[in-house]
Amino acid sequence: MDAPHAIEGCGAIGADRARRDRPYAAGVDVPSSLHTDRLVLRRWRDADREPYAALNADPVVMERLPAPLTRAESDEMIDRIERGFEERGYGLWAVDVVDGPGCVGFVGLSSPGFDADFTPCVEVGWRLAHGAWGHGYATEGARAAIADGFTRVGLDEIVSFTTPAHARSRAVMERLGMTHDPADDFGHPRFPEGHRLHQHVLYRLSARAWRAEKA
Repeated sequence: MDAPHAIEGCGAIGADRARRDRPYAAGVDVPSSLHTDRLVLRRWRDADREPYAALNADPVVMERLPAPLTRAESDEMIDRIERGFEERGYGLWAVDVVDGPGCVGFVGLSSPGFDADFTPCVEVGWRLAHGAWGHGYATEGARAAIADGFTRVGLDEIVSFTTPAHARSRAVMERLGMTHDPADDFGHPRFPEGHRLHQHVLYRLSARAWRAEKA
């Protein structure tokens, strides 16, 4: 399973813009890892750079994204993710499969860098090596990231978005309990009309709905 979004992701939609734009507890109380039955979501290491660059160069993984990344672009993404953890208190975790070979990609939360009706926001996203697809890892990891976002980080809402035809990612969003309203669909401002990545569908999950499902 690859990332649901065309570019890096979206933040909390709360009561007022000032609160949503403010970084959460910068550099404070960020855990080193999150754990599920089969996965470890953790901060990035230098040893992750090679396998992460390999998946970013894989045309199958990157099919729904603008283009494969060079090694330099992949390394810069890791550096940017790590800075985000320190600035905002959340980010895209490197993913290890328990007893597996090492980093198989990322799952976590990110803030998009474009303007739309639903931004600022926090998006849950994932990008996994092709060999890690089909095992439910994206759903399992995203559930942990969402729980962390609604509890420790204190977000009011988490969103996710992808292109309309990306059935695999849309299925993950639905398994996460996220809902889709066609009125929320949007044209991605980083791609012109007619581009294969211009049209996007938006899925939402509120903290209230998440807690009600857990009750």
